[in-house]
Amino acid sequence: MSRHRHKISKKAGMPPGTLHLDGEPRTGRVQITLIDYDADHVEERKVGAIEECFPYRDTSTVTWINIDGLANTDVIEKIGRYFSIHPLILEDLLNTSQRPKMEDLEDYLYLNLKMLMLPGAIGEIKVEHVSFIIGKNYLISFQESIGDVFDPVRERIRKDGGRVRKNGPDYLAYALIDNIVDNYFLVMEKIEEWVEALEEELVVNATQETLPKINRLKKDMLFLRKSVWPLREMILTLERSDSPLIRDDTRIYLRDVYDHAIQVIDTLETFRDMVSGMIDIYLSSLSYKMNEIMKVLTLIATIFIPLTFVAGVYGMNFRYMPELYWEYGYYAVWGIMIAIVAIMLAYFRDRQWI
Repeated sequence: MSRHRHKISKKAGMPPGTLHLDGEPRTGRVQITLIDYDADHVEERKVGAIEECFPYRDTSTVTWINIDGLANTDVIEKIGRYFSIHPLILEDLLNTSQRPKMEDLEDYLYLNLKMLMLPGAIGEIKVEHVSFIIGKNYLISFQESIGDVFDPVRERIRKDGGRVRKNGPDYLAYALIDNIVDNYFLVMEKIEEWVEALEEELVVNATQETLPKINRLKKDMLFLRKSVWPLREMILTLERSDSPLIRDDTRIYLRDVYDHAIQVIDTLETFRDMVSGMIDIYLSSLSYKMNEIMKVLTLIATIFIPLTFVAGVYGMNFRYMPELYWEYGYYAVWGIMIAIVAIMLAYFRDRQWI
């Protein structure tokens, strides 16, 4: 799983509201897409400069401005100045290690959450920080990189007669959040496959590589829990908010997303318990294998004790010993040794030790 390991300490000592990604000023490519729509029309295009989006702020239609890429802080500053976004909120946009939360600043709402995606690589889950600014007739979304799970929402906007086209930016925000949460279920299915495969490996043929796999999966579960668990509180706060930007008919849909988030969290907690139990199973398996090895070695040592005694007695260098010069003494000693081994093996089998 690709996890964020940003060094937050790099921002120590900087003034509040400083727009630095990972604590360092950077410039990079930013892709901006704009979708403006109402019940009768829809306009969708990519824009070269953020200034092209500014005239849509005061229109009567709903405008969705999507920013892919956070490296160019100049674009973020321009958006903040024109849409009157507080500097601390702009700073939170670039804090990609922040937990999901919601803030009501009267003229707009600020939301951020984690988007989980399966880019196609085996054993890899991509975690991306997503932020929303919800205004009276606009929604601005910020993503770390190009690529998201919002294509179904875009398709619904393009179609005539859709519910998204007939509602405001609050419903658009719900649709985007709902898509993110729905994609969590796909990620949970992939994690379930990993857990089942690891369980089978643990039971059938546990090796030294199994424990690192369990620990890695356990760390992934902990990281996902930190990303998903606060989502419940964020959605609940949004649903219960008295902001006029959230209409009453949208709150019903937010309540449904809240139920889905609870289901995701319950599933994740189940997987965490299963992974935690795997460590106990692994240790028990090691103890069982060690006991089996010690049992075999103990049986072998026990069988050789009387053989060693017989060989030791007849290996002494006394001149006068019974049967020392007997013609069949060598064969007799071998016969006695074989008989001892056979009797001991029969005894062990009768006691079900072997």
